[in-house]
Amino acid sequence: MLLGGVFKATGNQSPAVQPCEAKRSYGFLELQRWVAHLGVPFAANPHFPVNTLLLMRTAVAAQHAGVFEPFHRAVYPAFWAEGENLGEPEVVGRVVEKAGLDARALLEAAGSPDVKAELRAATEEAVARGAFGAPTFFVGDEMFFGNDRLDFVERALVELGKA
Repeated sequence: MLLGGVFKATGNQSPAVQPCEAKRSYGFLELQRWVAHLGVPFAANPHFPVNTLLLMRTAVAAQHAGVFEPFHRAVYPAFWAEGENLGEPEVVGRVVEKAGLDARALLEAAGSPDVKAELRAATEEAVARGAFGAPTFFVGDEMFFGNDRLDFVERALVELGKA
């Protein structure tokens, strides 16, 4: 789903632009706690927030090409640890190429009507099902919001016999 599209459709906004300074500061503190807890690299991206439309279309193209996992392994740290501006097509291309993927083919596919329609449909479906932000998980008809709900997601998957 395109998070910006979800925000626009629901009237929500990124916690990073929260008008309440105390809540925004606490959100950053919680982020630091999760980073430490999970032991993952993180640095505030100086380009945040960025327009991720091309990036998300490229993610859909990577799914179609069967290379989403290496795409994600390259993109996630580029944005959340290395501070890359993934709102710029040439930066997306460089990061994807560095991962050993065919950047030209993925970026070309990202512009196809099928990929655009699929991302739009996924965003519309997420909103229709109640999503207002990310991460949002659906197990059957049940929605879970936030990484701190993953225990509940796992429990729901077990109950459905899918975990």
